[in-house]
Amino acid sequence: MTYPTDYRYTKEHEWVYLEGDRAKVGITEHAQSELGDIVFVELPEVGKRVNKGDNLATVESVKSVSDIYAPVSGEVVEVNKSLESAPETINKDPHGEGWIVVLKVADPKEADSLLDAAGYEKLIASE
Repeated sequence: MTYPTDYRYTKEHEWVYLEGDRAKVGITEHAQSELGDIVFVELPEVGKRVNKGDNLATVESVKSVSDIYAPVSGEVVEVNKSLESAPETINKDPHGEGWIVVLKVADPKEADSLLDAAGYEKLIASE
């Protein structure tokens, strides 16, 4: 899999796509394949404020339950409500329709410390 080069990635396997002061967040193809079939997503409330590294959401699969961490600090301004009835969307399209939340970013420079696509691919190759 080639990872989108305009996204940034965490070592915990979240991705973030920045557009101005908005950041769309999800989990990577690698993360969803490790989790297996996703059966439930616990979304945060719109308006929730998070700091980089805070628990943002929870994804439950047939194998385990995993916390999703905020790759940047900000306020939840949108959640992907379609995941409530179709959590498997994350398995089918983790970098597109399977996004989890949109954050209004407190400091876009926080994303500078995240991995680029090449760095993320190197990380998962070494796991």
